[in-house]
Amino acid sequence: MTQENTLIVIAGPTGVGKTAAAIEIAQSLGTEIVSADSRQIFREIPIGTAAPTAEEQARVKHHFVGFKSITDYYSAAEFESDTLALLPQLFAKSGYAVMCGGSMLYVDAVCKGIDQMPTISTEVREKVLRQYGECGIECIIAQLELLDPDYLRIVDIKNEKRLLHALEICLQAGVPYSSLRTGQVKPRPFRIVKIGLDMAREELFSRINRRVDAMIEAGLVEEARSVYEQRHLNSLNTVGFKELHAWMSGVMDFDTARERIKKNTRVYAKRQLTWYRKDPSMTWLHPHDATPEAVKKLIAQE
Repeated sequence: MTQENTLIVIAGPTGVGKTAAAIEIAQSLGTEIVSADSRQIFREIPIGTAAPTAEEQARVKHHFVGFKSITDYYSAAEFESDTLALLPQLFAKSGYAVMCGGSMLYVDAVCKGIDQMPTISTEVREKVLRQYGECGIECIIAQLELLDPDYLRIVDIKNEKRLLHALEICLQAGVPYSSLRTGQVKPRPFRIVKIGLDMAREELFSRINRRVDAMIEAGLVEEARSVYEQRHLNSLNTVGFKELHAWMSGVMDFDTARERIKKNTRVYAKRQLTWYRKDPSMTWLHPHDATPEAVKKLIAQE
């Protein structure tokens, strides 16, 4: 790989239209798409994760979609390694690759690199999951308060996945997770052009609400029911499945679950935008303006 090769990143909030834009751009450049979505990797839940459809994947090949089971473990570090191994093959075809997705850590893993962390043993992972299952997230937080209070002060306390991962690292490494986080950006042997898609909040939220309704029409309830018995898995600790599983457990009625999915998706979209807005290298466009021609101009300016 050389600096003549270019990775085009299509990022932005959920529901904004990243997939459609990425397909048009990839087709125009004669390349393929790397999916940077930490939930679309699971083959059992394509509706709830808004995975690219069979038709979309027929138009442009997508990598890392539906290649894992909800019972499998997969991390941002593994995504970084897998993507860096794949990119030379994509660059060899046209000099370009398109990465599309809203998982902030996955995008950063490829663009900036992430710190090397110890591999979590099966024993440690099962221990943490057992504790989580027996006494809830409060137990995990209490342990992090003892083992890594510095990280606990900065982490999103509502992000259970990060809390569990931090405790796993603490137990596996024998040192605080925060002590292993250097935040250093790793050099990459290719150019990176980042494009963030956004639109007026009212427009975005309307799209999100309509997409949730469309997912339910497409069979989201049946999909959630098919994995209900595995609802304890971290892979299902995500918007859509949490609410529907709560309804199936009798915690709330269906209409409440539907509206909660919409609300929680909107909250997640705002969190994504907050994250991406901190990146000065991101060029922001309305999806309608993210045409192949516009992207080619941005590439030429780099």
